[in-house]
Amino acid sequence: MKRPKIVVVGSINMDLITETPRVPTLGETVLGNRFSTLPGGKGANQAVACARLGAEVRMVGCVGDDGFGTELIENLRREGVCVDDVEPVPHVATGIASIVVENGDNSIIVVPGANHEVTVEKVRRAEQMIREADAVLLQLEIPLETVAETVRIASRHHVPVIVNPAPAVELQADILREITILTPNEYELAVLLGKHPEETEDFRSLIEAYPGTLVMTKGGDGAYYRDGEKRVAHQPGYKVEVVDTTGAGDTFNAALAVMIGRGRTLSEAVQYAVAASALSVTKFGAQGGMPSHEQVEAFLAQTGE
Repeated sequence: MKRPKIVVVGSINMDLITETPRVPTLGETVLGNRFSTLPGGKGANQAVACARLGAEVRMVGCVGDDGFGTELIENLRREGVCVDDVEPVPHVATGIASIVVENGDNSIIVVPGANHEVTVEKVRRAEQMIREADAVLLQLEIPLETVAETVRIASRHHVPVIVNPAPAVELQADILREITILTPNEYELAVLLGKHPEETEDFRSLIEAYPGTLVMTKGGDGAYYRDGEKRVAHQPGYKVEVVDTTGAGDTFNAALAVMIGRGRTLSEAVQYAVAASALSVTKFGAQGGMPSHEQVEAFLAQTGE
């Protein structure tokens, strides 16, 4: 089986996780159940997930010159991710994400810190590595100009580039045209198309309005995507016991990138990604439940698909 080369350009955070039976209202204090610190950041999460799924992964990113930064680099290295292009930045704090988990669902506040130091120049220095990749994976927790330049470099070398547009912002049309696959959820898709998320038409019409290849994730309902005939196709979700949804989207994007890097069709890649993300929510922590390739294959075999 081909071991694809994946370059992940993105954020590296320490997740500060509070589990609580109820999120407090303004001015209220409640007692939580548990607090923990775990490696996170959409970029790092996706890099770890790609590595567990059998890819050869190189991470491009920044951390602070602090204890969190050292710990996060070591975690990536332990997971088999090449960290030669992960740079500790002096006098800048490592990015953090404050995550509140209430009955399996989460809300997140991200403080980017050193992730703002992932510059256009840093990505340009990685151009040769991008050119040799089978796929490039991006998110929006680093400067948008860096995302745009990475997309341009990948497109120039005809390398598939997958962009997970989170957190949601409206992207420029010229950048959207060069993205191989865009992977928003329903809310992010509305924002991308300049719509008000609470006042949009049916999501299928939003998918049809997007001119390129798009895969929209929809939680337990799986994913919807535009196939080669430009119709909206649906890959249903899988029923599992949900423990923590924090890393589901990152696992989905990593699995999609790995399968695209292996040369699989979009429908095959989406099915695999939905299965991988289903497995990821069965354990605690963004990276804690990320499965191996063998686990995803066994899960699909059990479902008869």
